[in-house]
Amino acid sequence: MEILPLGVWLDLLGTFVFGISGALVAVRRGLDIFGIAVLSIAAGLAGGIIRDMILGATPPPAFEESRYLLTALAAGICVFFWHRVLERLNKPVMVLDALGLGVFAVSGCQKSLLFGLDPLPSILLGVLTAVGGGVARDLLVVEIPRVLRDEVYALAAMVGAVIVVAGAALDLSATWTAAIGVVAAFSIRVISVWRGWRAPRAPRS
Repeated sequence: MEILPLGVWLDLLGTFVFGISGALVAVRRGLDIFGIAVLSIAAGLAGGIIRDMILGATPPPAFEESRYLLTALAAGICVFFWHRVLERLNKPVMVLDALGLGVFAVSGCQKSLLFGLDPLPSILLGVLTAVGGGVARDLLVVEIPRVLRDEVYALAAMVGAVIVVAGAALDLSATWTAAIGVVAAFSIRVISVWRGWRAPRAPRS
């Protein structure tokens, strides 16, 4: 049995979770099975592809290996058959989106550090990895991406990425640092929605 590195497991988890969120949005918009697959793939793979192209890791693993595409498609198939079960959860898209946000923020930052980037660019690339899939999903259904609204979204991803950088600087366990980063980003995102927190807006005259 192949033992995959932590970064690959995080990418696969993020791909599946974001894929489900994209597929759920497709179901809510009344799209057919092809539309569900497209949104699942876009949401699941866009963030990692953006990260890998910036890092120069080409072709991106999402195109080089079939496991990522199959994971995104599996998420879409799960939603196609069991979306009624998922819809019974409280705010399923938001919760899954928050989990994917945390996972990709951590994996994006970790991979950037492994490629030798400084801490600040690694944090930025972690945030870009985290928000890329959600942006692609929202644009495909003609919505303003969440990262551009007044919700606490990118900030939550940034916290997860900062934890990864801090853990690396302190030479802490990569696994524990990743877990803490994912939980922190997920919690901040969910709590911000629950409490109605908003990012500051420019004052209007």
